[in-house]
Amino acid sequence: MTASLLASVPSVVVLTTGGTIASRVGDDGVSTPGKVAVDLDAIAARLGVRVTVVDVLRVDSAAMSHTDLDTVSAAVERALRPDVTGVVVLHGTDTLEETAMLVDLVHDDPRPVVFTGAQRTADHPDGDGPHNAELAVAVAADPDRRGQGVLVAFGPRVLCARGVRKAHTTELDAYAGVPAARTESRITLRRNPIAGIRVDVVALYPGVDGVMIDAARHHGAAGIVLEAMGAGNANADVVAAVRRAVDAGIVVALSTRVPSGGVVTTYGGGGGGADLVAAGAVSAGETSPAQTRILLCALIAESTHDVAGRFADVVAAPSTRASNQASAPSRTSVRIQA
Repeated sequence: MTASLLASVPSVVVLTTGGTIASRVGDDGVSTPGKVAVDLDAIAARLGVRVTVVDVLRVDSAAMSHTDLDTVSAAVERALRPDVTGVVVLHGTDTLEETAMLVDLVHDDPRPVVFTGAQRTADHPDGDGPHNAELAVAVAADPDRRGQGVLVAFGPRVLCARGVRKAHTTELDAYAGVPAARTESRITLRRNPIAGIRVDVVALYPGVDGVMIDAARHHGAAGIVLEAMGAGNANADVVAAVRRAVDAGIVVALSTRVPSGGVVTTYGGGGGGADLVAAGAVSAGETSPAQTRILLCALIAESTHDVAGRFADVVAAPSTRASNQASAPSRTSVRIQA
């Protein structure tokens, strides 16, 4: 192949991090991650693209630390060399939405970065890893995907990273979120490591008091995410604990445990969303508790003077709104002409 022809072929870097897509079941019936088992050379040949594989981590994504998330984010940045068309990250599904969110928050390059994984192990007779990997490589090589930010390609869907969430523990169509689309108003942050930053998620429920919020405050949390009831509601004890946390300089974000819709801060009565905001909490809109936590970590890492104000700006951006709506199957063809 001549140099000019080689230069015209899309080039995709695939970063492997472990997860189910790289796992096999042992004699004890337990699956553990290893080296990626998807035939990426065959995928490259079918799609007419060049694929370069970089092993970054080999971990179960549920065991990933903030340091691991920083490692993946830095690997994505390094992979985006001038000759690269796009990047694919093979990742475990348990925390894919968190890592994808972090990478998207700092991704200021128009080239696509596409996360994917698998629900079935690499040695499963009907594994979904090969399909998902091929879809992700096709999306990463597609020039029409430029300017769409970080994406998640999984099953039949290509979704925006911001707003994506794992919606089923075992089904192959595992993720819900906003279909990928170009947006000119994405807000990106400065790239700073989140290792060492503590942001706790506190689940709220009938009869909850402020003990867990106070515990987070006493144990060095820089931020707290409330996984509230309904449209963002709690009770008077929680409101009082939020006020104590905010007075101590902790940023408190108000999210909801409900998978569809977002926070609506109109309820009062001493413990509603309006009362929580009055106590100093900031609404997370339709951002899930998991991604709200990552956003707070990234903003705190920026050393932004007004973290709460910056947080409000990011969640109000179009790429983080309507995050829980049903998504349509992807229109991206797996076959791309070189």
